[in-house]
Amino acid sequence: QGRILEKTGLCSQITFGRYVRQGRKLGLDPKLFIQDLQFNEVPVRVYQPKATSDGPRRGILFFHGGGWVFGSLDTYEKVCRYISRESDSVVVSVQYRLAPEHKYPAAYEDCLNATLHFLQHLEHYGVDPARVIVCGDSAGGNLAAAVSQTLAGSSDLPRLRAQILIYPGLQALDFNLPSYQQNRGVPLLFRERAAFFALLYLNGDALHMQEVLEGSHIPPDLRLKYRKWVSPDNIPEEFKVRGVKPFRPTDFIAEVYETVKRFCEPNLCPLLAEDSVVHQLPESFILTCEYDVLRDDGLLYKKRLEDNGVRVTWYHLEDGFHGIISLYDYCGFSFPSGKRGLDSVVKFLKSL
Repeated sequence: QGRILEKTGLCSQITFGRYVRQGRKLGLDPKLFIQDLQFNEVPVRVYQPKATSDGPRRGILFFHGGGWVFGSLDTYEKVCRYISRESDSVVVSVQYRLAPEHKYPAAYEDCLNATLHFLQHLEHYGVDPARVIVCGDSAGGNLAAAVSQTLAGSSDLPRLRAQILIYPGLQALDFNLPSYQQNRGVPLLFRERAAFFALLYLNGDALHMQEVLEGSHIPPDLRLKYRKWVSPDNIPEEFKVRGVKPFRPTDFIAEVYETVKRFCEPNLCPLLAEDSVVHQLPESFILTCEYDVLRDDGLLYKKRLEDNGVRVTWYHLEDGFHGIISLYDYCGFSFPSGKRGLDSVVKFLKSL
C-alpha cells in the first residue's frame, strides 16, 4: 500500500499538507500553565488556568480535526488556549495517531485511552469529576462522538457531563445527502475529499472512492435498515431550498462492501449506534455550518439525540463553512463567524 500511496503522489501530498497545517510555535501564555505529557502512552498537551479557583474546574478533552490525516497539537494551539482561558477550564488536547500510516481504530483508541487516563486522574489536575466534557471538530467531532458512546454505559468511571461536536463527520453510508449535493465544491472540504479521508482512515488507501461516492458500497438490506437514521427525509425542509436531487445509489458491488464493511461500526460512524446507546448519551452541543458537506451529519445526529431524549444545544452558522473554527486567529486572519462559533462553544461550557 505504501507503493500505491507513492505512485499517486499521495505520500508527498500528505507530508506537504501536514507541513502547511502544522501551526506556529507560540510563546508562553501569561494566563495558562501549559505542559506536554503522555496519557496511557498518548501524547497530550494540558492547558491549566494559572488563576486560583474557588473549587475544581471543568475538564475538557479536545480532539483536533483534519480528516484523521492532518492536524497536531500545534495546529490547534490557539483554539485550545482560547477555550481554556475564556471558559476557565482545564483542556487536554490529544495527539492521536494519524492515517494512512495508522488506520482505524488507532485514532479512536488513542482518544479513548487518553480520556480513560484523564478520568482516572482528575484530582491531579484539579478537575471536577461531575464536569468532564469531550470536544472535537470535524474528524475530532467524530472521535468525540465515538468516545462518548463507548463511555455512555460504563459505571465505574465519572460519567461525561457533555459532548461538543463541531461540524462532525458521523457516517460514510451516504455521500449524496442534501449538504453533500449543495456544497460539493465549497472549501475547505470538497465532497470527494470527505470520502477520500474516510477511506484513508478506514483502509489506508482510497481505492474505491468512486463506488463509495455513488453509494454502491452498501448492501440494499443495510441501506434499508439505516434509512430510519440516514435519510434526506430526516433533514428539515429549510435546508433543501438550495436545490436537491433525489438520489438513487448505483448497483451494489459486493467486493467493494467487503473492503469497507467496517463503515457500519458505530466507533467509525457514530450516527449508526443503536438507540439503546444513544439514549444514554450526555447533554450535547452540535455546531453546524450552512456551507459544509458535513452539515447534514450534524443535523441527523441532532435529531437522533433529541428523539432519544438527550438535551441538545444546536448552533448553526448561516455563513459558516467547514473548518472555520480551526482558522481562528490563523496566521493573523480570522473570520467573524468562526469567532462567533468558538464563543458559542465557550458559552455552552460556562453553562455546565
